[in-house]
Amino acid sequence: MELVQSTDVMSAEGPSQAYVMSRVEVSRLAEERAVLRRVAALVARGAPPAEVFEVVSAEVGRLIAADAAGLSRYETDGMIASLGSWSRTGRDFTPGSRFPLVPGTAAWLVFEEGRPGRIDSYEGVRGSAPAAVREAGWRSLVGTPLVVEGRLWGVLAVGSKSERPLPLDTERRLAEFAELVTTAIANAETRAELHASRARIVATADATRRRIERDLHDGAQQQLVSLALELRAAQAAAPPELREHRADLARVVEGLASVAEGLREIALGIHPTGLAEGGLEPALKTLARRAPLPVELDVRVSGPLPEPVEVAAYYVVSEALTNAAKHARASFAKVLVEARGRVLQVAVHDDGLGGADSARGSGLLGLKDRAEAIGGTISLRSPHGVGTSLCVELPIDDENEESLRAFARLRAS
Repeated sequence: MELVQSTDVMSAEGPSQAYVMSRVEVSRLAEERAVLRRVAALVARGAPPAEVFEVVSAEVGRLIAADAAGLSRYETDGMIASLGSWSRTGRDFTPGSRFPLVPGTAAWLVFEEGRPGRIDSYEGVRGSAPAAVREAGWRSLVGTPLVVEGRLWGVLAVGSKSERPLPLDTERRLAEFAELVTTAIANAETRAELHASRARIVATADATRRRIERDLHDGAQQQLVSLALELRAAQAAAPPELREHRADLARVVEGLASVAEGLREIALGIHPTGLAEGGLEPALKTLARRAPLPVELDVRVSGPLPEPVEVAAYYVVSEALTNAAKHARASFAKVLVEARGRVLQVAVHDDGLGGADSARGSGLLGLKDRAEAIGGTISLRSPHGVGTSLCVELPIDDENEESLRAFARLRAS
């Protein structure tokens, strides 16, 4: 009788409990999928890795219902770098902060064992990282490995700032979430590496252009000038009665001067030396004066800009003016270069034939690559018969630090 009664009770209460449990699991799964979609959308729109890491930290902290969360990467020099941080009271760690990887921490535990680990207290653990954790108020902490493309990439951690320990299923839930976001992390890193690679390619091309321009100026141009001076001296020393000889020398001198001027034009087209000498505004003024059509130039920039930004802006204007005169048969062009906040906007409009298509022109494709290499964007509007408007936005902040460093490393080469 008791056994039957027990079975009856189970049959009466069991389904209800199972239903409640299933609803909780379904709700949790739906929430995790929603988080994944938000992170994936962030990566898809090209958000910088720093923003992705910050969002992942915040999302996992809220999902696990922890007091704080953080995402860190293992470095090759035995350090661990904080890339994302979140807590209910604000960010606890500055992105980019680096700490030695020391025993007694969740990061060490994950690194050594390659699986989720828990540290109930950081009291008495020596090192700058444990000290920073204690200062941030983290009492207990659970970390799980982030494995990207088969290698241990970093650690995702959540923490409690109260005496209440993290729930027993935190390791499992955190590990499941980590598996969901590793693809997003890999995509964000791949995108960042692609930007850096494109920046290095463009920077290498610029360094090559700079060397060629320098070689032309210091070599061939100087030799032509020297030859012209020697011929003028020979012309002056020739007897007056040798009129034809003097006339021949004069023609050769004029020819050399013409060749030297042509070579100077080629050198200017290879690399804008005026940028290094006077900055963007004087270089653009020179470009506008030398353009084959009237140009209205408006430059609203105060202070120096990063070299790759100046070079990109210069080539945008140069290519646009060349296309306006050569292909669009424009009679006028207007150029506006303006720094708005931490973005440099470059807009060029002409009154030509229109119909420009970046897919059909290597020049515009080159501008697109150059702009995107430093995190910029380019847009083209060119309806037939109305003219062409080219607009480029170039970031001048630290969002694309790796791309800007790639240019800087090659500047002196």
